[in-house]
Amino acid sequence: MYRRILPRALLALAVSASMVAPAQAAPSLAQVQAQVQRLEEDATAAAEGAQEAKVKLVSLTQTLNGIRAKAAAQGQTLSALQKSLGVIAIEQYKNGGLSQSLELLFSSDPTLYLTSAGSLDAISRRKSAQLRSYQAAQQRLNATTLTVNDKMALVAAAEKKFKAQSAMAQAKLAQAEVLLSKLTKAERERLAKLAAAKEDADQASSQAAARAISSVSGRAGIAIKYALKQIGDRYVFGAAGLVTWDCSGLTMRAYQSAGVSLPHSSAAQSRMGKKVSTKSLKPGDLLFFGRPVSHVGMYIGGGKMVHAPRSGSRVKVTTSGSLGSKPLVGARRF
Repeated sequence: MYRRILPRALLALAVSASMVAPAQAAPSLAQVQAQVQRLEEDATAAAEGAQEAKVKLVSLTQTLNGIRAKAAAQGQTLSALQKSLGVIAIEQYKNGGLSQSLELLFSSDPTLYLTSAGSLDAISRRKSAQLRSYQAAQQRLNATTLTVNDKMALVAAAEKKFKAQSAMAQAKLAQAEVLLSKLTKAERERLAKLAAAKEDADQASSQAAARAISSVSGRAGIAIKYALKQIGDRYVFGAAGLVTWDCSGLTMRAYQSAGVSLPHSSAAQSRMGKKVSTKSLKPGDLLFFGRPVSHVGMYIGGGKMVHAPRSGSRVKVTTSGSLGSKPLVGARRF
């Protein structure tokens, strides 16, 4: 009896053990490195989204300030017309009281006057012209005020997006830091050495590629020369030189040196210049990556480009094909 029960008990124990999920193995250094790099790339994409929102915010704020200045000037004009109409009202009162038109104008409901234009026949032609000017000025001010309110809403939306994208970029970097913090000190040091060695090798090959480039004339040549001088400089969110860069900051300054004004945003840059096929690229063309666009590099010929890749990396020369999960989606010539 005992001998029959024992095998059954052992069998049940074996089945039970087989149903327990095995412990998940700790990720290797290579896996951690790949995860960190992916998070850094995601952070870079979010940072470019923040740059696009920032460009829109600056433009909208400038427009809003212009409209506010226009509203202030219109308000002064309206005030002057009101004072002029006040003088008319006093003269009319001395000559026998206010006419129906002026009573309507200075009533508690000014719109009553504006809808009663027919009563202008009761006053002189000069007064009629002044009253029409007042009405037109009031309408212009009302329209401008509505425009101000609309632009204020757009400014608020752009500011909200800028803050959200900036926060997302920082959150991605924070996730990368959490991954690294789970490694031992020795593992972190080894990973840092591997990353540094890779960047040093990339810098050496980038400088060699820069020396091998044939001279390019015109604006494109000036921009390429400027960008190549920055090889080895660190990537930093929102940086546009002179010792740190993000992708659109680098291309913006490079073309600025050639007399071409570009915004500090890869998405905004992708809507400027002349669209060209990626099959007919020329040195100096800007290449755009991701859907939506979140990265830009400068084509230098021979299937290569110079760019500021991501957080944790440096300005370098690489192949001009797709960047990991970011496909090459277009090119522009300036």
